[in-house]
Amino acid sequence: MTDARVEARQITIMDTTLRDGEQTPNVAYTPTEKLQLARMLLRDVEVDRIEIASTRVSEGELEAALLVTQWARKARLLQRVEMLGYCDGKKSVDWIADAGGKVINLLTKGSERHCRIQLKATPEQHRKQVEETVRYARRKRFVVNVYLEDWSSGVRESFDYVFAMVQLLRELRVARIYLPDTLGILCPDDVGRYMGLMSATWPEVDFEFHAHNDYGLAVANCLAALGAGARGVHTSVNGMGERSGNTSLAEVVAAVHDHTALRTAIVESRLATVSQLVETFSGKDIASNTPIVGRDVFTQTAGIHADGDLKGNLYGSRLAPARFGRARSYALGKLSGKASVDHNLTALGIELSDSERDLVLARVIELGDRKHTVSAEDLPYIITDVLKTPAEQLIRVERYRVGVASDETPSAHVELSYKGRVEKAEAAGDGGYDAFMNALKKAAKQFDMDVPRLEDFRVRIPPGGRTGALVETTITWRRELPRGRSGKPRYESVTTSGVDSDQLASAVIATEKLLNLLVQPKHSERKRGKSARKQGGA
Repeated sequence: MTDARVEARQITIMDTTLRDGEQTPNVAYTPTEKLQLARMLLRDVEVDRIEIASTRVSEGELEAALLVTQWARKARLLQRVEMLGYCDGKKSVDWIADAGGKVINLLTKGSERHCRIQLKATPEQHRKQVEETVRYARRKRFVVNVYLEDWSSGVRESFDYVFAMVQLLRELRVARIYLPDTLGILCPDDVGRYMGLMSATWPEVDFEFHAHNDYGLAVANCLAALGAGARGVHTSVNGMGERSGNTSLAEVVAAVHDHTALRTAIVESRLATVSQLVETFSGKDIASNTPIVGRDVFTQTAGIHADGDLKGNLYGSRLAPARFGRARSYALGKLSGKASVDHNLTALGIELSDSERDLVLARVIELGDRKHTVSAEDLPYIITDVLKTPAEQLIRVERYRVGVASDETPSAHVELSYKGRVEKAEAAGDGGYDAFMNALKKAAKQFDMDVPRLEDFRVRIPPGGRTGALVETTITWRRELPRGRSGKPRYESVTTSGVDSDQLASAVIATEKLLNLLVQPKHSERKRGKSARKQGGA
């Protein structure tokens, strides 16, 4: 009795990424890609079985199947490799034999409507086709599993038809019977009712449930099927498949483990890796909020959530990122709080004072308000930017416009404010930034200000290659100093930097910092003079 209970708690996963998943529009895997995915699914992820092909499709399909079965035979995994075949006498069975396979998943009609309209056959005629194909496969020493296509409609509309088909399959001693919700039309209550009917009628039969996600209910329907007696479910990595796709492997595994007493053999820590590989090979990007494997699903955005995690993992759940080989991250943007910045600084090994951290946070929020994406890799640039900003912004580039085209001379318009005045200027240049600088110099002249000569100009972006990444522009200026006793010219190098997601904007920020450095000494001297006069008057 104990052994039976333990066995009942372990359910099987048959993954059909390489067969049903390949029915996703505009997806076709090369033979080498199928081999790599087959290896990962069976060895790394440890799904129980995989379905890799449909018979008689193409030469490429045969080549891919042969490549997988040759590897599986050497790895002693051939019995875990399955292929879809049809009720066509010897043809599908022989195709699988030529492909090196030993397991056929026979596609039969699970509803009388499909049988009569699509096959134009009576139920008796179809059962005879099924029997002929199964008996031939058994003579070839094949393991035979059977799909009852459109079972979800058949069990509801023509149970007598389903009953007769299952009775025949029991007599033929097929290994498993697959019950597909082919059009994804069922809800969990329906699945529980009809799967319960099947399990109660034939308690000794291995039924497995094959869901489609047309209503977004595939995972919920799988849980209902397992609760009603199904011994396994079928999945696809990233939910790949026709129309809305099949049951997502990662989602159903996590749901089974967390919401039932059942268990699978799946290695959860490899789910993200296989998801990324399928995404790459298929060319089908998954949504960033896709459960378990999406880019953003383990990212906290709100500052209050980051604060709660910092104080006691208050916003954690059983879906811990480490469980799936991933890590928690804290987004930086307009909703960030101090804890969000602290989490990222700690991860980078950077320590700041509270006042410095507040400056960084203010810059992060400012960038977020402008819809710029800020990543942890951007933080060092932001830190450098804000901590080198002059304490007072006495002079500002209020507005600028730069025009650059392949067949026109670059031009710029600049509005510069200082001491309550705004000066405007326009100029052309050899490039966008050169035009900006020429206009800036004109406006600065109105304030009796000479802009130093540019000596070096460098641009960096964080690693990762994101086109929306922050850009750090560092500019070195050659600044002339008052002549000394010798009367010879003296110079010093001044370096300023700016950070923004736009390269020109980051250069403008660096330039604005230079202007403030130029006016800071004069402003400080005036403040000291006023202070001295006040003290003298007292």
